[in-house]
Amino acid sequence: MGRLVPDFRFFSDSGAMFVPDSLPVGAGCLRIPLYTTVMKILIVEDEPSLREIMARTLQREQYVVEQAADYATASDKLAAYDYDCILLDIMLPGGSGLQLLRELKQRRNRAGVIIVSARDSLDDKVEGLELGADDYLPKPFHLAELSARIRSVMRRHQRGGEECFTAGNVRLWPDSRRVEVAGQALELLRKEYDILHYFMCRPNHTIDKAALAEGVWGDHIDQSDNFDFIYAQMKNLRRKLHDAGADIEIRAVYGFGYKLVLP
Repeated sequence: MGRLVPDFRFFSDSGAMFVPDSLPVGAGCLRIPLYTTVMKILIVEDEPSLREIMARTLQREQYVVEQAADYATASDKLAAYDYDCILLDIMLPGGSGLQLLRELKQRRNRAGVIIVSARDSLDDKVEGLELGADDYLPKPFHLAELSARIRSVMRRHQRGGEECFTAGNVRLWPDSRRVEVAGQALELLRKEYDILHYFMCRPNHTIDKAALAEGVWGDHIDQSDNFDFIYAQMKNLRRKLHDAGADIEIRAVYGFGYKLVLP
């Protein structure tokens, strides 16, 4: 079964446009939810229907998703904001996606890049990979494959291929959004989990409140007049970690932000 949008076909086992809620995985685990980590993804794609269906699918998997429909918009966003993964079309109004890739690498931007293009020529693929892209996904594609490719790129970039993050006696599994303290499950609300994951990716780094807001809530939220909405979430998260016996601490840095301190 497939779902048609202009010039593209997106396949799903159920005939719907979204991926299923879970997938079988390897030894040691039977099934895990397809919930991903708090990560910011930029979709650079000029086809509105394709861009929207990709965004809706990834938002359903709890990614923070931003969009750019042309070269100029993408260039501005990449200059102003940080992203964990960029889904990059080659042919864009106003310029080439490969030129955007060159600019990213010149800035030493560490975002994962997956080229998503209908131009499935060997030359384009080789050039994109040589310029530093992590993967190349030709159109049309299965939405489940797109999600799997993103998770694979993020495992390599953020975890060195490992399945979980570890900080002190706290372990966090991004693919299942599971957290344990000293081997015991820790129940967190969505934003509490997102904040913890953000800091576990950046241990011993002082994080500005605006950067935290942008990374967890999305672009432009960093321009908010105040960050009171962060304080409540942070207070609850710190309390839960303390009560669970975590030996890590998210400390307030007066006048600036917060820092995850390891034991």
